[in-house]
Amino acid sequence: MKTLKKEYSHIIDTIEHRVIDIRHNIHEHPELSGGEKETKALVKHVLKQYGYEVKEYPSHYGITADLVTKEGAKMVAIRGDMDALPIVEKTGKPYASKIEGIMHACGHDAHTANLLGVAIGLKILSKEHDLPGNFRFIFQPSEESKEGGSVDMIADGVLNGVDMILGLHVYPYLPTGQIGYKYGVMMASADIFSIEVYGKSAHGARPHEGVDAILVTSMVVNSLNHIVSRRIDPLHPAVISLGTINGGRASNIICDDVVVTGTVRTINEAVRKNIPEMMEESIKGVCKAMGAEYKFDYQFGQPELINNDEIVDILIDESRAIIGHENCVNLVDPVMGGEDFSEYLKIVPGSFFRLGSANHEKGTDYSQHNAMFDVDDDALKVGMKVLGATAMEYLHSH
Repeated sequence: MKTLKKEYSHIIDTIEHRVIDIRHNIHEHPELSGGEKETKALVKHVLKQYGYEVKEYPSHYGITADLVTKEGAKMVAIRGDMDALPIVEKTGKPYASKIEGIMHACGHDAHTANLLGVAIGLKILSKEHDLPGNFRFIFQPSEESKEGGSVDMIADGVLNGVDMILGLHVYPYLPTGQIGYKYGVMMASADIFSIEVYGKSAHGARPHEGVDAILVTSMVVNSLNHIVSRRIDPLHPAVISLGTINGGRASNIICDDVVVTGTVRTINEAVRKNIPEMMEESIKGVCKAMGAEYKFDYQFGQPELINNDEIVDILIDESRAIIGHENCVNLVDPVMGGEDFSEYLKIVPGSFFRLGSANHEKGTDYSQHNAMFDVDDDALKVGMKVLGATAMEYLHSH
């Protein structure tokens, strides 16, 4: 296996520039969730160039390809997401987005190119060497959508026959050349909600004749913000964030309808299940006291992302062999961001890790979802090598 991994690493070095070119191409032509048509076409073209049979799906732009080296052997899946965000890019890079108002501000261009590189590298390796098992490459759409594209991919059977799954996310909080790992819960669940408060309109000079939906909503907002601080065990982190609030039509009219939307993040399933009831108790109490009505809608989204300890162990060992012990960082604490890779991990064991991409000189240390966000191209080969080696070691040891 040592020789196999060494040869794979050499192959990645030889194809690195091709992968970077692919990444730049995808970055120049970003597509929003559910609209990844051209990205899919590019992925399909590259895969077919290297002899892959590609599987497409009628209801979305996801695509998969298998490298079957041993019939009946175990299979490792590796996932990369493809969608971009509705942000105007301000990086000024030569490969900056050519699509107005859309950019790869989260690094999915790097994830897609990275996965293509792994697929190319393993395919080339398989022509000269016997590999220890089988591989599936999952190019997923719509990670940034509220539903999460992984759910559709799973429904279409992409995990059928899969024994383990790997994924990564570029990370501007670690320098290029490092990876971040985490045992157990790595990322929070991500739910969304909406609240509509119904009051009664009146003249602004005669507020007693109406029910002020803006005032009621402000009291609801205040009440919701006390749930985390006073009703939830502080040892179990939770976040209730309100993202939008819309209401009112004129400065002299008592508003009769306000809509609020937001998100809830937790890393404890029991806490997560109790929050909707707590929220509705607060909303109902305020509205009843003020003479208003309400409508509350809560939608459970992606669950917590929970890594498998055994797979993390393999990931760490392989990463240390590639980049050194000092460049493998234990992230220790989970983050409250959500990630629909968690849906895969509910079904098969696996690991998600962070790929350091920060380089101040290259301007790649801006946070995700920022108009200045970019990925250091030098990070890609680290991701490709770690993914490939971890997948092969798992197959070899199982």
